[in-house]
Amino acid sequence: MPSKKVLVIMSDAHSIPLMKTTTPDAGQIVDQPSGFFLQELAKPLQKLLDKGHEVTFASPKGQEPTPDPNSESLLAYAGNFYERRREHDLIERMKAENGFSRPRPFSSISDEELTTFAGVFIPGGHAPLKDLGADPDLGRILRYFHKENKPTAAICHGPYALLSTKKAGDGSFVYDGYKITSWSDAEEKGVESLLGAEIEKVESSLRDAGAVMVEGMHEKIGGTTLHRELVTGGNPLAANALGDRFVRMISV
Repeated sequence: MPSKKVLVIMSDAHSIPLMKTTTPDAGQIVDQPSGFFLQELAKPLQKLLDKGHEVTFASPKGQEPTPDPNSESLLAYAGNFYERRREHDLIERMKAENGFSRPRPFSSISDEELTTFAGVFIPGGHAPLKDLGADPDLGRILRYFHKENKPTAAICHGPYALLSTKKAGDGSFVYDGYKITSWSDAEEKGVESLLGAEIEKVESSLRDAGAVMVEGMHEKIGGTTLHRELVTGGNPLAANALGDRFVRMISV
């Protein structure tokens, strides 16, 4: 299989602002440490690299991405120390070899350069809620992949970035009517209970924009949703399946 180029969309955010809902801090805005979710980046990324594809990391301003602290815990890996080490080492290798620490600013990627990419991938973690959903340059980039029907993958909170298409072109949501799976409102409410704070809802935001949200047990246990050029997954359990499906899509 010939090597192809894939654009990996990262967030610059190291935290997200949350409104506390529990006393004595109710109503206060606090910064919650956040970033990309390690498994949701590492598993699809490894599958791309195993097939010999070339990856280019990009973010709004080109700042070094930060992992969500919760995604690096042994709990997130169900106690599998070796899997966590393997995926941590992959990211360290990307820092040394693939410019992970210095992503390309979105604005530096011209429309002409976009034609050289076979697909685009957006991992999750809460960070996309802060700086991807309203970024006009990201909207321009995603509109290109949509128009050219090129494979687009997003997982968990990553689909929130699709809303950026409303900030570019004619202002329309180009995924209106698409079937999409994301981190659900129910799952987010569970996180809100733990943090005692209110968090922007990915599922509701996409539904309000016109997406047809796919949810249920299949998605909760790692299923993925494919609609035209877009493949999405709802949580870290979907990372392997999403990676496999995305690799097959860009291999056609």
